[in-house]
Amino acid sequence: MEQLNVTTCAQQELHDITHHVQAVVERSGIAEGVCLLFCPHTTAGLTLNENWDPAVCHDLGLVFDTLAPERPDFRHGEGNSAAHAKTTLVGSSLTLFVSSGRLVLGSWQGVYLAEFDGPRHRRVLLKIVAG
Repeated sequence: MEQLNVTTCAQQELHDITHHVQAVVERSGIAEGVCLLFCPHTTAGLTLNENWDPAVCHDLGLVFDTLAPERPDFRHGEGNSAAHAKTTLVGSSLTLFVSSGRLVLGSWQGVYLAEFDGPRHRRVLLKIVAG
């Protein structure tokens, strides 16, 4: 298992980690298999989305804020209940195919750490499995 360390800069952001994940795949030496990713945080997750136009990340932020806005009646003492809800919507893990030593992604897809309670230092755990 490998670990990526990611420092986020904003309270809410989609941080492109595609190149870092690909580097782990290459170091593994595994040509065919799967790449398992897990984010062990309750206010950050993982997602796939477009990595060509940065406006998509901005727009997704607006969607997340609409789906899980801050509310005065939240009871969680840390004051970050909306971040927990957004992470639940996004999810904490991804499984990606590896073929010819490369991540199998769509033309415009990238791997993102979805930060909802930053800025913070985050970890992403990865395991490349031959298959």
